[in-house]
Amino acid sequence: DVQLVESGGGVVQPGGSLRLSCRASGFTFDRAVMSWVRQSPEKGLEWVSTIDSGGRHPSYEDSVKGRFTTSRDNAKNMLYLQMNNLKPEDTGVYYCEKANDRGQGTRVTVAS
Repeated sequence: DVQLVESGGGVVQPGGSLRLSCRASGFTFDRAVMSWVRQSPEKGLEWVSTIDSGGRHPSYEDSVKGRFTTSRDNAKNMLYLQMNNLKPEDTGVYYCEKANDRGQGTRVTVAS
């Protein structure tokens, strides 16, 4: 079974940084396109970023471009999201996603 376990969320002030991690198991990770999505009451479920299986071509939602960086370590079956210059509108529960599978999410709160 596909298992995705996110971690690294927390409370941070505007302008701060967090690094989210996602541990993957139950499938061939180095062949999978992976994504980060987030959910908030205001915006619902929102796509954040996608990275190809080789990790060379990440793509980003416009509002996070230049602030967020997605990477992966295929040897460790890990997906990462480095978030810098966080804004209150980045608040939400962040999920890593493979096709229709998501983890339990990790909560990010950006507030002063």
